[in-house]
Amino acid sequence: MTSHLEETLVSKQDIYRGRMIHLRIDTVRLPDGKETTREIVEHPGAVAVVAETEDGKLVLVTQYRHPIGQISIEIPAGKLEPGEPIDEAARRELLEETGYRAENLSKVMEFYSTPGFSDEIMYLFVASGLTFEKTQPDEDEFIDGKDYTKDEVMNLIQTGQIKDAKTLIGLFWWLYGSTAN
Repeated sequence: MTSHLEETLVSKQDIYRGRMIHLRIDTVRLPDGKETTREIVEHPGAVAVVAETEDGKLVLVTQYRHPIGQISIEIPAGKLEPGEPIDEAARRELLEETGYRAENLSKVMEFYSTPGFSDEIMYLFVASGLTFEKTQPDEDEFIDGKDYTKDEVMNLIQTGQIKDAKTLIGLFWWLYGSTAN
């Protein structure tokens, strides 16, 4: 990237340390020499899984998301545990949220969810060769799962029923970017 756009860190101030996120305020020197502050959300990273059944349907989960005050339709996903390999996290989240184990799992991309204020990086996986066992949600998770056809997924997107960014990225990859489709 172009170095004339970079900011230089002057100082960091921790504001809050929680079990999932940490908040801090950084003072930075701008390219023109002036100083300003940046509010930063530190996040351990996360995985998201585009899981396709043998009959070509996509596995989506539905859960209530308190920050937005509504139910959200999403691809299975979750945060990384300390030291956890990303592929193991993807397998864990897929099993916890959908009850499926994947015979095949591969990373297709990584992206920052909201780089304007957070360092959260997400790793997107595709899973196939699914075998259903039993959902194993965390004790504070209440999730419903359902398999959707390609037409149903397109309808959910076109009618604005899916608004979650990681899910839209994963679905657009599944619909338009994967070599398998």
